Amino acid sequence: MSAPPPGSQHQGDSPRPSRLQRTAVGVAVLSFYGLLALGSIVVLTAIWQFRPSPVVLVLGVVVGTLVVAFLSLRLGTRQVLATVDAWELPASRAPVVYDLLAAVADEMAVEQPRLLVARLGMPNALALPTPGRGTLVVDASLFRLLDAAEFEALLAHELAHLERHDSLVQTTALSLTQFVVITLELLLSPLVFLVTGAALGIAWLRGEPRSWAETVPGRLRARIEMGIALLGVTATLFLRAHARRREFAADERAAEVTGRPLALASALQKLDRSTRPDFGSVSPLWTHGEVPSEEERRLREYFSTHPRIEDRIARLRERAAESAVRVPVE
Repeated sequence: MSAPPPGSQHQGDSPRPSRLQRTAVGVAVLSFYGLLALGSIVVLTAIWQFRPSPVVLVLGVVVGTLVVAFLSLRLGTRQVLATVDAWELPASRAPVVYDLLAAVADEMAVEQPRLLVARLGMPNALALPTPGRGTLVVDASLFRLLDAAEFEALLAHELAHLERHDSLVQTTALSLTQFVVITLELLLSPLVFLVTGAALGIAWLRGEPRSWAETVPGRLRARIEMGIALLGVTATLFLRAHARRREFAADERAAEVTGRPLALASALQKLDRSTRPDFGSVSPLWTHGEVPSEEERRLREYFSTHPRIEDRIARLRERAAESAVRVPVE
């Protein structure tokens, strides 16, 4: 077999850019990102020149955050209702449930919400802050799964979320977090554009365009992005922890209103068991080795909006034990 002639290339190989081409591309890339950095500096300078007083600025941030949170909540609630395809349950078909709901709402001094029924795929209930009065969405399976006391406790738990405006509080905190992250990204945009342009330009001048992330400016950009991501993850963890505390608080409120914490504990236990099919030794999780590790389980708990069912039941049982009336024996 004869050797290929000098200067020939294998089929599919792309020609290596010349030094002049690499220099031209590197300078062009650096100039482009330099212009982006300059433009972001101009925008930030203009914003700074027209900055309002601190009081007006804080007030604007608060009002803007509340407006965004309110609109997000309304749109999200509407989307949820459209997704679950719920229908309103007539009082004539479930008079006992409506009597329980009216009694709980009266005890909590809140307006009685609408009661909708849906097929959510698993036994569950949702409290949605719809305009006018709130809305409760319950899965159809709850009517055969829970007894009257358990149903009452579950209704009280969901009404506690409406009573304390938990959805609005969570959405407002999320909107404020997003505002902070976006503001930080805007403030750092000149530096990000500069280091990105420098990293790409240096990589092209070296003749290794794909190695831009390994340059000093590229590593600096990666650390900036990591810092912003870490801020977002930290804020998310705080928000999820707050959501879990609100779940505990709603359990406490339901136990206080109904006076039967064990009824809510029993309802939670039934809901939990209905979503956990019993697996034997031939479980697919056991067969394929997909049992989550302790670290994975803890990580899921940190990012979960709800505490573990076991923890909620334990707290409710502890409350019941503390409030139990004991017969004195002399």
